[in-house]
Amino acid sequence: MSHANIVPSLRYHDAPAAIDWLCRAFGFEKQLVVPGEDHSVAHAQLVLSNGMLMLSSWRDGDAWGRLVKPPRDRGGATGAIYVIVPDADRHHAAAVAAGAEIIEPLEDKPYGGRGYGCLDLEGNVWSFGTYDPWS
Repeated sequence: MSHANIVPSLRYHDAPAAIDWLCRAFGFEKQLVVPGEDHSVAHAQLVLSNGMLMLSSWRDGDAWGRLVKPPRDRGGATGAIYVIVPDADRHHAAAVAAGAEIIEPLEDKPYGGRGYGCLDLEGNVWSFGTYDPWS
């Protein structure tokens, strides 16, 4: 299996809580977590199948932090992440059980596949589905 060559990177106000939640709700696994000062996360890598998400604690003291902000600091998300999953129904059930806010119902899509959309605990938009644009 090859690894994805595009790796999204997000900032969270409470990165330790986000890491735990993303693992519980979406099935990510911790690959690397580098602690920062004051219970923050300097850098983390979470994996799901052949994909990866990098994240860290938001801080306004650096140039990247002034550019890349959590959605609530920008008035809402400016994009979304799509993740291919083998079983959208099972994935949806786990996300709902973890408290994900469903913003697009689980349904069969007109372009193929089955999926849903939700917000994570800090308002990032995620879409999960069985539609595989590579197929």
